[in-house]
Amino acid sequence: MNATAPNIVVLIPCFNESITIGDVIANFRQALPEARIYVYDNNSSDDTIERARKAGGIVCEEHRQGKGHVVRRMFRDIDADWYVMVDGDNTYDANLAPEMLRVAMSGPYDLVNCVRRDVEQEAYRGGHRIGNRLLTAAVQIIFGHPIRDMLSGYKVFSRRFVKSFPAFSGGFDIETELTVHALELDMPIAYIEGAYRGRVSGSESKLKTYRDGFRILRFIIALLKHERPLLLFGSCGLILALVSLVLGTPVVMYYLHTGLVPRFPTAILAMGIMLLAFLSMTTGIILDTVTRGRNEIRRLIYLQITAPTKPEPSIDDRRTFTIT
Repeated sequence: MNATAPNIVVLIPCFNESITIGDVIANFRQALPEARIYVYDNNSSDDTIERARKAGGIVCEEHRQGKGHVVRRMFRDIDADWYVMVDGDNTYDANLAPEMLRVAMSGPYDLVNCVRRDVEQEAYRGGHRIGNRLLTAAVQIIFGHPIRDMLSGYKVFSRRFVKSFPAFSGGFDIETELTVHALELDMPIAYIEGAYRGRVSGSESKLKTYRDGFRILRFIIALLKHERPLLLFGSCGLILALVSLVLGTPVVMYYLHTGLVPRFPTAILAMGIMLLAFLSMTTGIILDTVTRGRNEIRRLIYLQITAPTKPEPSIDDRRTFTIT
């Protein structure tokens, strides 16, 4: 390897992927012969580890169950300039990796996301397709960014991204957290469309449409609380204030006309709800100040990491991709 060549690694989180892991390693070794390929096994009960080693992958293990724990371990342990992360189910096209890396280095971009284009009828289950669109749209609304295919499992990261990523998630909601991390710090992001195949016969998806969809939706609500607290608590406060006005206005109007309060419990309830409304709004203002301070610290940490250098343009530099 040339001394000036970037240090590239391929990271493959795995759980019971013995049927496909050998092909995934072989495909990425052919597409990126200069890259080191790491397979992080997450308590597989089949022979995923043996097949990964036989295919030439560097096998590591993470015993805490969940993709989030695996990603945290990978990002902590591996040092490189560029990281290609892909699922071990052989549903993504390894031949797209060199192009994704060229795009990442051309910006440079801290995140290049593969936008899935299914080429087989069974590649995307209906529930997963709808769930992905809903969750992606939710993050778009929350952060005001036209993010695409947030739950794709095929991404390229810069060292800056990886070493500044806190990784709080434990399960498949890690995909959401990866995207939000880039949006929080306003990192440069690019997108490339790529083929997405169905799983091979005998290979079973670890995703559960309703369970994981609910978990990621719950995670988005938590993100709203942590990253946009003024919007969340302010909205709750506004709703409570409106309820209080609906309940209390007739009581106040009757008192102004007669000097009497015939529905004393309703008056107390309306007053209590209005106090909760002001408390909610005050909480949002305080947490918004805390969030801004926390994000400033995270941005400083991000900026302390050396930025990737942009390589000299080559003769064959024609490509199509989307940037943000």
